[in-house]
Amino acid sequence: MNAKLSLPATLFHNTLQAITSELGLEEQHDESGGPWMSLVSQLPMVEGEIGNVRLFSGGPLFRLVTCSLAVAPMQLDSHMLFAFTPGDSAVPHFTLDSVAAGEHFAFHLDLIPRLDLGCHLGYMDEVFTPLTDACEQGAAIDGLSMAHLSPRQNAVMSPWMLARRANESAFGAIEATVAAYRDHWFNLLRNGVSAQALAGVSAAQLRARNLANKKIIFDPDVDPVWGRITPLIGAEAVAAQRALLIGEDEV
Repeated sequence: MNAKLSLPATLFHNTLQAITSELGLEEQHDESGGPWMSLVSQLPMVEGEIGNVRLFSGGPLFRLVTCSLAVAPMQLDSHMLFAFTPGDSAVPHFTLDSVAAGEHFAFHLDLIPRLDLGCHLGYMDEVFTPLTDACEQGAAIDGLSMAHLSPRQNAVMSPWMLARRANESAFGAIEATVAAYRDHWFNLLRNGVSAQALAGVSAAQLRARNLANKKIIFDPDVDPVWGRITPLIGAEAVAAQRALLIGEDEV
């Protein structure tokens, strides 16, 4: 099956399969048994369904959300995955973007902090410092270059984020780094974050910061991708997707 997929789709599907299998997640379907939401082109030059949003729940997560867009006339093949831990958890969220645009590739990989790292050294060292070798080795792959993110986008993610453009060879080599981040995240889910690393932070504080952080991450004024895809899939689909990612419905 994967042999027939593009490089970005293969990286995405392998990661999604590893997470859903490891954590025992179940997909939530629409009324017809399909993906949570189909994405239909709003452009006259492209007709019909061009992607979907999928929703998974269960295990130790609040939810896992994916968004895939494959638009051949635009040479776009894009796959996004966000795996959200519960609001009162200190374990980071896991995220991966896997993209091809024309002959160029790009990816975004990170564990999204649940505390501000600048004032929680114990949390940073326990949760993120173990990623340093994988981060440095991934960043050193020949054929990668920096993606263009604003300082505001960088500020709401982690310093261990890898957001890179890639040639075909480099993109094919990044899966080992994705696996290293994913497996470290699995360990955090199994073992939790120690009381010493949390330094007295309450569940209420974690929930409040989590919601505020996600509202910024998925703010169209912060991330220009929403403005780019709105003409493609429509404002209603964008609003529904952002609401799912922000998760104000979490109880």
